[in-house]
Amino acid sequence: MPGRGRPRGYAVIDLETTGLRPSWNDRVIEIGIVHLDLAGEVTGEWATLVNPGRDLGPQHIHGITAADIRHAPAFGEIAGAVAERLDGRVVAAHNLPFDAGFLSHEFGRLGLGTPLDHTAGVCTMAWSAQFLPGAPRSLAACCARAGVSLNGHHEALADARAAAGLLRHYLALAGPSAPWEPLIEAVRDAAWPAAGDPGTAGVRRGVAAERDPHFLTRVADRPPAPPRPEDATSYLALLDQALLDHHISVAESDALVRLASALGRAEAERLHLGYLTALARTVLAGGPAAEDDRHELALVAALLGLPAEAADRALAGDPASPPPDFTRFRLSPGDLVVFTGEMDGPRDDWEWRARQAGYVPHGYITRKVRLLVAADPDSLSAKARKARDYGIPIVTPDAFARMLG
Repeated sequence: MPGRGRPRGYAVIDLETTGLRPSWNDRVIEIGIVHLDLAGEVTGEWATLVNPGRDLGPQHIHGITAADIRHAPAFGEIAGAVAERLDGRVVAAHNLPFDAGFLSHEFGRLGLGTPLDHTAGVCTMAWSAQFLPGAPRSLAACCARAGVSLNGHHEALADARAAAGLLRHYLALAGPSAPWEPLIEAVRDAAWPAAGDPGTAGVRRGVAAERDPHFLTRVADRPPAPPRPEDATSYLALLDQALLDHHISVAESDALVRLASALGRAEAERLHLGYLTALARTVLAGGPAAEDDRHELALVAALLGLPAEAADRALAGDPASPPPDFTRFRLSPGDLVVFTGEMDGPRDDWEWRARQAGYVPHGYITRKVRLLVAADPDSLSAKARKARDYGIPIVTPDAFARMLG
């Protein structure tokens, strides 16, 4: 893919990754690219999430959810689009060695070589020593010193825009001849590989909320038929596990749709009402419902796709919704519990709390494990994938804390 004849200018990039080292199997999970012409004017931009096929690392930093990543392409599917947008341009980034190294590694996993080289690009962090003397080297600090807007820090396109703003600032200070001008001609002879379809559309954050309606709306109505008791029991058991953390993840939603499709939507709705009634009877067995109890039942009703008044009717003993016969999920002393993902607090602390409650922390998933605690319930980690295969419930750390009392 020769660069001759392509518009000259800059491709300012930023990546979000699962960690700091591609040699440790860390992967790119988001890429943003901003095009500048030689004068520093923005001529285009592009961004996408990237499915790494593994857990997402420090989600509290980059804020990317596994629910969104499930809709994103793998790097191999967008490699052509990335190569097309870098070909013939000087690549720039804030900490270019980091971004260029990760991108080179991603192309290398596909068996493709690239001309990416941090010495043949512009690192706005390194050049800050000359153009922003005395400023700290972080992107936020450099932007503050240069008067460049930084909105949505740690979102790839937002950070690429900010780095592009820094480069534009440096170009204005450099005058008619930037110190890296020789690179502009050199990169036009660099050979980029033909890496696939250059027109692949990107997937942005928030796509899960746009594409994933309530799971019941994905269950088709069908003519009434006597449901098999075992189908209803399996569905209720899965529903109970999904609601342990008061959140139905995308993976749980998909599994519920598969089982509900065998029952039909009307039967699934009937089971939802019965499940809510069973919860209400559990609450009332301990005395009158407190405000917290009412709030929890209303939350469960919403998650089940039931009207707001369904919780009040259940607490009033609605005879139209008899509770089904099923066994609720409970942890017992000695049960094995596994943890995955970066949680709020050290993993050792969570394991200590589990031991104090009588449970046994375990390092990996087997069929004997009773519960997986995951920082993100839609985690793509090997532990989470195996837990789903075995039908082991996955809950958030907050839910596990509630289970500990």
